[in-house]
Amino acid sequence: MHAFLKSALTLALCVPLLAAQAVDDSLAVIAHPGVPKVDATTLQRLYTGRAIEVAGAPVSVVNLASGNPVRERFLTQVLKTDNERYIAYWTVRRHVGKGVPPRELRSAAEVIEFVQSTPGALGYIGTADLKPGMNVVFKP
Repeated sequence: MHAFLKSALTLALCVPLLAAQAVDDSLAVIAHPGVPKVDATTLQRLYTGRAIEVAGAPVSVVNLASGNPVRERFLTQVLKTDNERYIAYWTVRRHVGKGVPPRELRSAAEVIEFVQSTPGALGYIGTADLKPGMNVVFKP
């Protein structure tokens, strides 16, 4: 009976930690005020250089730096690719003169600052970094 209580207590302590970790794994796409909500297809087109505007207004997208776990989740969940393929895609596109990859920023704080200060800007951050009043345009 003592082993059962110990196991139950351990489980009770671990479940909230796992739930908190699941929340930390979420991401959100934020944009400068005035940019409307977008869908996954629009994001795929924007982040691959196949579109440069949303609802007729120019948009400037930014990425987190390669190796950032939020970037990895964004690439997997939204763009349906991995970092290696995404970099290869942009290497070819740049080589044939079809554009340059989105600007890379080092942190969520830099993404937030860029998006809030740049009309038409759009970027992604972990939901843990969301602040009240941000224009969230997409959540996977």
